[in-house]
Amino acid sequence: MATVTRSVFHPEVTGYEEVNITSNRMLTPPGKGYLALLAMSVTLVGMMVIAELHNIWYGLGMSGLTNPVGWGVYITTFVFWVGIGHAGTLISAILYLFRAAWRQSVYRFAEAMTVFAVLTAALFPIIHIGRPWFFYWLLPLPSQRQLWPNFRSPLLWDVFAVTTYLTVSSVFFFIGLIPDIAAARDSATNPTRKKVYTLLAMGWRGTDREWRHFTRAYLFLAALATPLVLSVHSVVSWDFAVSIVPGWHTTIFAPYFVAGAILSGVAMVITLMVPVGRIFRLEKFFTPVHYDRLSKLLLLTSCIVGYAYAMEYFMAYYSGELFERDVFYDRVTGDYWWAGWSMITFNAIIPQLIWMKKIRASQNSLFLISIFVNIGMWWERFVIIVPSLAHSYEPWKFMNYHLTWVEAFILLGSFGWFFMWFLLFLRYLPGLSIAEIKEVLPPPMRHPHAGDHLPQVNHTEELGNATPLPTGYMGLEERR
Repeated sequence: MATVTRSVFHPEVTGYEEVNITSNRMLTPPGKGYLALLAMSVTLVGMMVIAELHNIWYGLGMSGLTNPVGWGVYITTFVFWVGIGHAGTLISAILYLFRAAWRQSVYRFAEAMTVFAVLTAALFPIIHIGRPWFFYWLLPLPSQRQLWPNFRSPLLWDVFAVTTYLTVSSVFFFIGLIPDIAAARDSATNPTRKKVYTLLAMGWRGTDREWRHFTRAYLFLAALATPLVLSVHSVVSWDFAVSIVPGWHTTIFAPYFVAGAILSGVAMVITLMVPVGRIFRLEKFFTPVHYDRLSKLLLLTSCIVGYAYAMEYFMAYYSGELFERDVFYDRVTGDYWWAGWSMITFNAIIPQLIWMKKIRASQNSLFLISIFVNIGMWWERFVIIVPSLAHSYEPWKFMNYHLTWVEAFILLGSFGWFFMWFLLFLRYLPGLSIAEIKEVLPPPMRHPHAGDHLPQVNHTEELGNATPLPTGYMGLEERR
C-alpha cells in the first residue's frame, strides 16, 4: 500500500495530522476571492430568477421556442447537466469498486458535483412547461380526471431515472461524508457549527462496529450506483431514439450519450479541481498523477465520442435515407454549421492534444481543454435537438431557432446555481475525504530525535517468534 501511496500523493504528506489541518483550513472563514466568486454566482442566479419571472408573466413565447422547434435551450441544458453528473458516480463508485488508489483526493468533489448538477438539471423541465406551479404533472400521479399518466412515454421514464439517480447519489454522498463530518465536529470551535456537525454526524464515534457497517453500506451503495451511470443517460437518450425525427431515430444514442456524459463530467471535474487546488493549496493531494489519470480518461471518452460522430455521419450517408442525410448535411454545411463544427472541434479534435505528455503535465492546458470540452458538450446537445426539429420532413415547415435574452439569462443562471451550491459546499462541508486519504497514507512518522530521552526497548525480544505487524495502520481494508 505504501508503494502505491508514494506514487499518488506528494512525498511530503507523511502524517495524518496534515490531512486534518488541510481539511479544516478549507472550512475557515473565506477570503475576498471566495466571496467575489460567490457574489458572482448569486448574481447569475438573480438574473435567472428575473428571466423566469418575465417568462411566467408574459408567457413561454418570450423564449425562442416555436413550431416545429418546441425544444430549445431548456431541454438542451437539461440533458447537459444530467450528463455532467455522471463522472461523479464513475469516479466515486466504479473506481471505488476497482480500488483505484488515485480517487481518494478527487471523488468528494465529483460526488458533490453529481448532486448539484442533477439539482440544476431538475430545474429545466419545470421551467420548460411554462407554468411551474403545474410541475406535479411530471410526476406519475393520477390527474384531476383520474386518468393515469402514459407510462410508455419516455418523458415519464426521465422522471423515474433522474429521481432515482438523485436519490442514490445524495445518499451515497451523505454516507461518505459522515466520518469526515464527525472529524469536523471534533475540531469545530464555533458553537453553532459544532451543533450542526453533531446533528449531521448522527452520533458517529468511530467504533469498530460503526466502521464495519459503514464500509458495508458504502460498498452496497457503490454497487447500486454503478448501473445508474449506464441506465440514466440511456433513458434520457431514448427520449430522442424512440421518435421518428431525422437525426434522432438511431440505436447508437444510448452508448453515445453515456460516453458523452462521462466526457463532460470528467471535464467538469478538471475545471473544478484546478482552481480549487490552487485556492486552497491542495498541491500535495492533487498531484500530477491525479491530473494524468483524469486526462487519460478524458482522452478515452473523447475518442469514443469522436467515433460515434463518425458513425453517425457514415450511417446517415450509407443508409440512403434522404431526410436523415439532409439533417446531417445541415449540421456541417447548412444553417447550423457553426454549432456542428464547434461540437466536433471541441469534443473530438482539441482533446487529442492530451496525447502529448507536456499537455497532460500542464494544469493550465488541461483546464483550458476542459473548458472547451464543456462548451462543446453543450453544443453537442444543441446540435442533436435543434437542427433535427428545425429541418425535419416538410420543407414548408422549416424554421430556424433563435435564442432570446430570456433563455440566455436562464442558461447563465444555471451555471450560477451550480457554482453557488458548490462554493457553499466547500465552505461548510469537508472537501477532502479525510478517512479514505488516511487509509492509503503511510503510518504517522516519528521525528528522528523524538523520544531519545526514553529508555530503549528491544521490540524483537518482546515479540519473540511472532510475525511483526505490517507497516501501516488498520484502515478500512483491514476492517473489511
